[in-house]
Amino acid sequence: MIELRESLEIEIPKFIEMENSDEASEFIIPHTFEKHRSELRKKNIHYLSIYKDNALKGFFILSIGMNDDVEFRRVVVASKGDGIGQASIKLMEAYCKENIGARRIWLDVFSFNKRGQHIYKKLGYVQFGVDEYEGKELLLYEKQL
Repeated sequence: MIELRESLEIEIPKFIEMENSDEASEFIIPHTFEKHRSELRKKNIHYLSIYKDNALKGFFILSIGMNDDVEFRRVVVASKGDGIGQASIKLMEAYCKENIGARRIWLDVFSFNKRGQHIYKKLGYVQFGVDEYEGKELLLYEKQL
């Protein structure tokens, strides 16, 4: 069974390990321990840990903006291809709706991250814009809850 829990500071070393894996580091900008700890303590930032069978399998970073819109900043899952990511995103959306009162979630994804784009589209996210980060194209997606 997959469940989301509010993240704890003691989980940060595992987050860093997951971020620096070959599968994840290509698609995200990894944080240092201090950056994670600082973000985890901010009132408008929500870290959610992904557990399956009581084992930490990944995490989300969410930022609450104006009008309770949620920026889906990051999802990192330790193992790909087993459905944990998609199931977790659905749980995260429910969390945002029920606990934050969010009506909209948005995210950016590198244009070369075809797997991410496929998953987001499959889950009902719609592209609404394009941006850039350090010369790399970012696609902006949103989902109304």
